[in-house]
Amino acid sequence: MMCKVIFGQSMDDKFQFKPLVDETMLLAGVFNLSDYLPFLAPLDFQGYRRRLKRTSNGLHAIIDKMIDEHLQGTNAKEQKPYTDFFHVMVSLLNTPINPNDEEQRYIIGRENIKAIMVDMVAASFETTTTAIEWTLAELLRHPPVMVVLQQELERIVGRHRMVEESDLPKLTYLDMVIKESLRLHPVAPFLLSRESTEDITINGYFIPKKSRILVNIWSIGRDHKVWSNNAEEFFPERFKDSNIDVRGHDFQLIPFGSGRRGCPGMQLGLTTMRLIIAQLVHCFDWELPDRMLPNELDMTAKIGLTFPRANHLLANPTYR
Repeated sequence: MMCKVIFGQSMDDKFQFKPLVDETMLLAGVFNLSDYLPFLAPLDFQGYRRRLKRTSNGLHAIIDKMIDEHLQGTNAKEQKPYTDFFHVMVSLLNTPINPNDEEQRYIIGRENIKAIMVDMVAASFETTTTAIEWTLAELLRHPPVMVVLQQELERIVGRHRMVEESDLPKLTYLDMVIKESLRLHPVAPFLLSRESTEDITINGYFIPKKSRILVNIWSIGRDHKVWSNNAEEFFPERFKDSNIDVRGHDFQLIPFGSGRRGCPGMQLGLTTMRLIIAQLVHCFDWELPDRMLPNELDMTAKIGLTFPRANHLLANPTYR
């Protein structure tokens, strides 16, 4: 879906594309010894720089080819009403970033377009699927919560049609389940790193200019001082009659960040996540394989820039 939004086409024919994106996300969040001992950086002991270079070259080659194909189509006067993000960006190639800049000192070049495309792809590919998988895992670990959610879906939607996007605002318990899942399993546990632009003191802590700042929302979401003594439990009812949302207004729950650097794909991600979970829970009953008990489900996470499950979720669906 995101490939069609960003590139206007499926990328299934570019077999190496998804693995390259996965490798990029892994390397972006991996523990790098050179971050703590900068004098080791030129030696690249862990080989991450070499791996990232290969991954970067692979992604750039794919996007370069797509840019060339677009330009050849334009030169052949194949005028198409492009509506996807990529073709809009390519149409701006070699134009000034500021149209009023007569000297044209800053031009939109290939490197700009490729960098933006990689950012768009990396930020959208793994995030929603990771959030959906964690939510379904928690529902399987808590059958009573699954039952309550199915009852709400039957009450609002019934059993004679699929859940549609127009139903989502009415599904209040689904909204609580999503919030609770994002609280316990934020997709980006440290958000994206920030850098302070000036010296500042906050709550008695001095932060010097150009400090790298990581916001640990995973820890905030499990803080007993904020969420009471059951902060480690999956308990959607904690959001009943609560005004706390996930859109960056309440700092105890900011899975999408906040302010100017908040996630620009938040609305699309939330809508997709809600719709897919609603449809899966509405259409199927789910059970763990091999008579596994709910408390035996492995909930180990894999550390990276994002926080996916270490092992993919396996469950058996039964059509309802």
